Amino acid sequence: MTTADSARLRAQLDTLTTEAFRPELAKIDRLETLEIARIMNAEDAAVPTAVAGQLPRIAAAIDAIAVRMSRGGRLLYTGAGTAGRLGVLDASECPPTFNTRPEQVVGVIAGGPDAVVTSVEGAEDSAELAARDLDRLGIGPDDTVVGVSASGRTPYAVGAVEHARRRGALTVGLSCNAGSALAAAADHGIEIVVGPELLTGSTRLKAGTAQKLVLNMISTITMIRLGKTFGNLMVDVRASNDKLRARSRRIVFLATGASDERIESALAATDGEVKNAILTILGEVDAPTAEKLLAEAHGHLRTALEAATG
Repeated sequence: MTTADSARLRAQLDTLTTEAFRPELAKIDRLETLEIARIMNAEDAAVPTAVAGQLPRIAAAIDAIAVRMSRGGRLLYTGAGTAGRLGVLDASECPPTFNTRPEQVVGVIAGGPDAVVTSVEGAEDSAELAARDLDRLGIGPDDTVVGVSASGRTPYAVGAVEHARRRGALTVGLSCNAGSALAAAADHGIEIVVGPELLTGSTRLKAGTAQKLVLNMISTITMIRLGKTFGNLMVDVRASNDKLRARSRRIVFLATGASDERIESALAATDGEVKNAILTILGEVDAPTAEKLLAEAHGHLRTALEAATG
């Protein structure tokens, strides 16, 4: 980087709320541990309020994402550093929680999988790298790309959104600064302005918390819209270990109130599929009929149950 480039970048950072210096905290290292913890807790408490101010934009983005995914499209999170790791985290939780296929919700981080645990220098500065990463995934019109960047200026995230939009994909830009390039580049711009960090420029703090809250909303509410839940029950949970198998039985009980014997029989008949098991009990149909009704209802249990009960 040349001296001119360095000066230009420093000037950009000086304009960002997330990078602002807070002189009132200049002696925080001299405070008692409990006092520092109280300050941090008070800082974090302001994050949900900042998110609340963007709920209409978040909801509009989710509705658009759900439409694309209902047509078979994918949800891809793109970002660098903390933002990229949060995307990878949210994507990795979707298969066990909602029984999505691994390729349905994907976290794409600058520098590849190694960047989840180690810093990959320079990766975040390349819009071209973002384009190549998305092209390897064959991004298309039914897909959604969510660019995540606290600053809203990270070239990798902005480049990913710009490239995805050229490919006809739906785009969302999630940042923590107002008037960001990322939000401007996206179909849906979401800017959660949480203010300067406790440690100057450490955007894994409030900005990271804000991003996690929004990503939680995007994935969870999208899956609700896609019929992955029945009320507030995770009826598409994948029972891949003892804890989840126990949870599956509990979900069937909460949905039906059936006896343990009836639940075991229903799960055995449906190969452990919670949604199907519930339908066999509440709809009083056999396993093949439950499977057929759910297919016709595109996986929406409530719709399938209405069809079964007339």
